Amino acid sequence: MANIKRFEDLECWRSARKLTKEVFLISDKGKLDKDFEIKNQIRSAALSIMNNIAEGFGRYSEKEFIRFLNVAQSSGLEVKSMLYLLEDLNYLNQDDIGNLMQEVNKTISLTLGLLRYLNNK
Repeated sequence: MANIKRFEDLECWRSARKLTKEVFLISDKGKLDKDFEIKNQIRSAALSIMNNIAEGFGRYSEKEFIRFLNVAQSSGLEVKSMLYLLEDLNYLNQDDIGNLMQEVNKTISLTLGLLRYLNNK
């Protein structure tokens, strides 16, 4: 991680950014567009992932960075949990659910990888 100078260089942040964009775009479709509470909740959770990665990186303390990565990780799991609800309620089509699930799993995996790296240093 010695080559990383900006949070924008972190692969987990780039993945979270892509996920957040997709959540925002997809949440304007179908039944989800009209359920403001769920729409706002999944958007907030997705946004929390990328913002916590960035904020933790900016703390310049590994211990703090790890704490913020854990929060980001938890927000990723919240997005994933909400996707199951959206599937159960038929708020989104299966392709949209599948694409979002794939992206959230990637983001979670990348964030966990960085957490493991930092914890094992």
